[in-house]
Amino acid sequence: MSWKHLSVKKNKIWLWTAVNKHISGVIAWVLGDRSSDTFELLWQTISCWHSYFYVTDGYPVYPCFISNEDHIVSKTYMTRVEGENSRFRHYLARLHRKTFCYSKSEEMLKFSIRLVIHYLKYGSVPLKMCSTRLIAAIA
Repeated sequence: MSWKHLSVKKNKIWLWTAVNKHISGVIAWVLGDRSSDTFELLWQTISCWHSYFYVTDGYPVYPCFISNEDHIVSKTYMTRVEGENSRFRHYLARLHRKTFCYSKSEEMLKFSIRLVIHYLKYGSVPLKMCSTRLIAAIA
């Protein structure tokens, strides 16, 4: 699990992701600030899977939710997360660290992330679904 900083206008938004070491792709994600309230949204999804252990980068929020016997703090084991962050930056210019492309709308950022995850998993973009939702979002 990790978080990644994204700039949306003047507000700071973080992308929190959960990945499986053995399967490529993001299995759960949430956008928000760096607070425990945001991580709690992600934790509600992933805690029901009853994993044997969770590897994190040591951010102080994690021990509030993950017990010590199930929690491993290690940058070494975070390579899958960093790989997924790199893939996001590759496909979405708005996620580059230094760029003029940024999201003016958190909703459009969520749509973009959903599309990238779908594309990376299935190798295609559902155009009918995209156009319908985007038209609805614009209207």
